[in-house]
Amino acid sequence: MGWKDLFRKNKKQSPETDPLKDYHLKKLEPGYYVDYDMKTWQVTSHDIYEWGSGDITHEWQLKSADEIIYLELESDDEDYWSISRKIAFSRLGNAVKNYLMKHDDPPDEINFEGTLYYLEEMGGGKFLKNGTGSGKELLSWDYENDSGDKLLSVEQWGEEDFEASVGYPVEEYQFLNILPGKREDL
Repeated sequence: MGWKDLFRKNKKQSPETDPLKDYHLKKLEPGYYVDYDMKTWQVTSHDIYEWGSGDITHEWQLKSADEIIYLELESDDEDYWSISRKIAFSRLGNAVKNYLMKHDDPPDEINFEGTLYYLEEMGGGKFLKNGTGSGKELLSWDYENDSGDKLLSVEQWGEEDFEASVGYPVEEYQFLNILPGKREDL
């Protein structure tokens, strides 16, 4: 075996990756950077929701300066991407919490800031911080407005511990320049 054969053999064993082409939105990891909405965001966590139905939702926390958003991916027959921002649950008004406490079910409609949201989906599951551990149990209710361009989510983490978020659907092509970065104490 000559020197040329030795090098040829090694090339076949270690396929090269293109760092500018081989990074995809689905593969974001803490420390990575991505451009969205004319800002550069750093991925600070990659969390997983495991639903009782066997479905999985991926959620990446993205931070840019002093702003935090959440990028979610649900896969069914096709990928469904959305962006959300946490809001104080109290902004939904006392009627929502009172309804949940009285009926053990969410209301069919929520009016928030002049938009009427309709219950689309509900489920129970586990939240795994950074995709590890045994998970923390939760109940979740997802709402949409008539046109489906505004989303609202309510999560229950305990007897009286509720969180809410508002958001909108996005497309994968809206996220550009995915680059790896060092994971420092994020």
